[in-house]
Amino acid sequence: MNIPRSSYPRIVIIGGGFGGISLAKKLAHKEVQVVLLDKHNYHTFQPLLYQVSTGGLEPDSIAYPIRKVLKDYPNFFFRLAEVFQIHPEKKSVVTNIGTLHYDYLVLATGSETNYFGNSEIEKNGMSMKSIPESLNLRSLILENFEQALLTDDLHERDALMNFVIVGGGPTGVELAGALAEIKKGILPKDYPDLDTRRAQINLVQSNGRILKEMSEEASSKAEDFLEKLGVQIWKNTRVTGYDGKLATTATELTFETATLIWAAGVKGALVQGLDAKDLLSGGRIRVNEFNQVEAWPNIFAIGDVACLVSEKYPRGHPMMAQPAIQQGRSLGENLIRLIEDKPMKPFSYWDKGSMATVGRNKAVVDLPKFKFQGVFAWFVWMFVHLFFLIGFRNRMVVFVNWVYNYVRFDREARLIIRPFNKDYSAFKD
Repeated sequence: MNIPRSSYPRIVIIGGGFGGISLAKKLAHKEVQVVLLDKHNYHTFQPLLYQVSTGGLEPDSIAYPIRKVLKDYPNFFFRLAEVFQIHPEKKSVVTNIGTLHYDYLVLATGSETNYFGNSEIEKNGMSMKSIPESLNLRSLILENFEQALLTDDLHERDALMNFVIVGGGPTGVELAGALAEIKKGILPKDYPDLDTRRAQINLVQSNGRILKEMSEEASSKAEDFLEKLGVQIWKNTRVTGYDGKLATTATELTFETATLIWAAGVKGALVQGLDAKDLLSGGRIRVNEFNQVEAWPNIFAIGDVACLVSEKYPRGHPMMAQPAIQQGRSLGENLIRLIEDKPMKPFSYWDKGSMATVGRNKAVVDLPKFKFQGVFAWFVWMFVHLFFLIGFRNRMVVFVNWVYNYVRFDREARLIIRPFNKDYSAFKD
C-alpha cells in the first residue's frame, strides 16, 4: 500500500463513516500514524439518502471526499480499499490492494441492510443504505411512471404506481412522506396524461406503531401526518416475501407492486476474522466500556458495528450517527492514553434525542426534556441536519435546494442518470 514506516504507532481505521471520521479528527496532530481504509473515497451523510432517492437532492450534496476532510492532518493516509479479512494474531488486515500491519485496529464499518435471511426479498426488493442504491431507487421510481404511460392495462398501471415501504422507522416514515408529497405536488405536472391519483404509498410495520423507538406522542403525531398526506399505514403486518411482482404478508393481505423498498432493519457490517464469541445477534461486535474487543486488546469497534451492552442499553446503543460520533471522540482520547500507558476512560453516551421529518412543515422531535411536533420541529430537524453535514459547500447547496423546493414545491433532481432496467414482463401475465 506504500504506507511509509514510522516510529509512531500505526492506527488502522476501517470505515469512513461518522465514527471513523470522528476518530481520525480526534487523532489529528498526535504522535501516531493513522491509516483509514474505505471502499469509497467519500463520506456519506446517510440521514439524507431518502432525499436523493426522491429527487430532492443530488448525491454530491450529501457526499464529501475523505481526503479533503483530513487533508491538513500530518501522518494521515487514506487508501481506497475493500477489506476482506483481518488476522488478529498477526496484527494484519487483508484487502484487495494488499496486506497492511497495524499496532491498533479500529472497526468502524457501520451497518448494512438486514433482510433477516429472506433471500427472495433481498433479490427483488430495493434497499437504501448507500448513494448507488439511492440512485437505483430514484431511477426505478421514475421508470415505473414512464412504464405506466405505455400500458393500457389498468391493473398493470396500478401495480407500477403502487409503492410498498417495509419498516416504520425513521427511514421508512421519511421516505413515505417524501413520496406522498411527490404524488401530490409533482406527478400531476410531470405526467398530465396519467391519472396519478391512483398512485399508492403503503407503509407496512410489523408491530403496533411506527417510530417505535421514539415516544408514543411522536409516533401518534407522525402517523396522523402521514395519513393526512394520503399514506396507507398497515400495522401489525409482517411482509414475508416478494417475487418482484407480488408482496405477501403473514396475513391474507397482499400487495401487487413494482417497487418494494426494504427499510425494516439493519445489521453490523462485519469483517471476517473475529471469533464467534466476539459477535452478538444482529451482526454486531461485543465491546467493553472502552469500545475494546475483549479477546483482542489492540482491536476496537465503534458505531453501528459495535455493541456495548449495559443496564441502560441492554441491546447496545442505537444504530445512529450520534453514538458513532461520540464513540469516535472517546476512543481517540483513549488510544492516546493507552499509548502513553495511562488508564482509559469508560465511554458514556449522551443521548441528545431523536427526530424524524414527515414532509413539508411536518416533523417530530424527542429531546431529553422536551417533545414537540409540527412546523417548529421541522425547522429544528433542518438546522440539525445542516449542522452535521460536512463541508460548507454541501451545507449551502442543501440549504438552497431546500429553500427552492419549499418555495416552488418542486424537486429538480428527477433524473434517470443510471437506468435500473427492471424486468416488467411479469406484470403482463
